[in-house]
Amino acid sequence: MPSSPEQIQIDVETQYLADRLPKEEDKFAFAYHIAIHNHGADAVTLLNRYWLITDGNGKKTEVKGPGVVGEQPTIKAGESYRYTSGAILDTPFGTMEGYYEMKDGSGDLFRAAIPVFGLSTPNLIN
Repeated sequence: MPSSPEQIQIDVETQYLADRLPKEEDKFAFAYHIAIHNHGADAVTLLNRYWLITDGNGKKTEVKGPGVVGEQPTIKAGESYRYTSGAILDTPFGTMEGYYEMKDGSGDLFRAAIPVFGLSTPNLIN
């Protein structure tokens, strides 16, 4: 049975990088740590990524391209792939969401959705 988006679980943790940018730049740097778990019966290969990044002012930025962090990993059945990347926002909070375009063992393409997650500086009032 080919893999499907439901068999891919994506977990995200975020981190504010307070010391990454000079204060006079008035920008905010964040890291996001991604774990992609393959609960399917077949290996899948991550071909492309798509991100929609929205800052606190509603400014939207799209990012798309091959793989993640310079790799197009193949994730075997029952295994996980982890990586860390980052984003810089003009505001102290924002959101990210998107999908990974993946290929299963049969060569069929599918999208694994990345649920919306927040980026925010510590102690920000919601």
